[in-house]
Amino acid sequence: MNVDAKGDFVKDIKDGQHIDALFLLKSMNKAETRAGKTYLALKVMDRSGELAGRVWDRADHWFDQVEIGRVVRVCGQSQSYKDVLQLKINSLEAVSDKEVDMAFFVPATVFDIEQMARELRKFARGVTDEFLNKLLLKFLLNKKFMARFCQAPAAKSMHHAYVGGLLEHTLHVTRLADKVAELYDSIDRSLLLAGAILHDIGKIDEFSYAAYPVDYSDVGRLMGHMVLGVEMIDKKIKKVTGFPPETAMRLKHLILSHHGRYEFGSPALPMLQEAFILNFVDDMDAKINYMERLSSQVEEGYHWSEYQRNMERYLFLRGHGQEEKLSESIREEKPEVKKPPTLWDIQP
Repeated sequence: MNVDAKGDFVKDIKDGQHIDALFLLKSMNKAETRAGKTYLALKVMDRSGELAGRVWDRADHWFDQVEIGRVVRVCGQSQSYKDVLQLKINSLEAVSDKEVDMAFFVPATVFDIEQMARELRKFARGVTDEFLNKLLLKFLLNKKFMARFCQAPAAKSMHHAYVGGLLEHTLHVTRLADKVAELYDSIDRSLLLAGAILHDIGKIDEFSYAAYPVDYSDVGRLMGHMVLGVEMIDKKIKKVTGFPPETAMRLKHLILSHHGRYEFGSPALPMLQEAFILNFVDDMDAKINYMERLSSQVEEGYHWSEYQRNMERYLFLRGHGQEEKLSESIREEKPEVKKPPTLWDIQP
């Protein structure tokens, strides 16, 4: 699927424009006019934004033709109502999953997936402890694991909540951990980097992300990603001959304590230097990403956010607008079209 097949992106739609394009159907409800006529109130989206729409004619017919969370072809016109742009929709048509590239329709990392995966493998190969090195490569050289790991979000909504978010977050945490390890001779760098690379691997099972919207899986709600991650590590450790039980225990402690506090979901509190560092760098990257996403939604200059319940404060954001320049260290030179990570044959 190429960009022409997608049609207009939400961000490019102007008032009074004819629309014949593909969008992801985010929500849809039946409603009634004051005269008692049924119509559809819906929202469509793509990676550039979302837009409300109305279907005034044959509402029951079109309601049965499409499904929330799937890509649909929308035909109609854009129009401004009370200074808010929306769509007047004439028809809706379901589109086969085989015909679409979901990277056009859902938020995704702005960074190059394959290049991030290569850098993470480079960190793993640089781990000097032979047992941790082998353990890490059993994950990062496994194509089935990496296909899921590279697609998964790092959260449902809080931070890195988009396709490729888990890989992006993991790489950033690993970079931060590596920098901290350079400052203190007492730090076990191999253990810290192993913890950074593996700390969130359980999220590939914690979330259901094959289709929009992202939600928790049953096992994710019942067990949580830290416990799931330890189980995954246990299975791989059994395949590494002679893996020291002491090293396994320390690594599992990093995974189980990386949220830092019981009330934040950690089964254990950090009790090793490396565990404290992992907790701090994980939390720092999550908060920075959260604030960057808020900043991208406001214009240039400083602005106060609404009260952020998760952080228990207002935030004074430096707005960047929609054209914010992101780091080019691992960004695609021309991120015009991205193929979904699930279809990529990621090479070790």
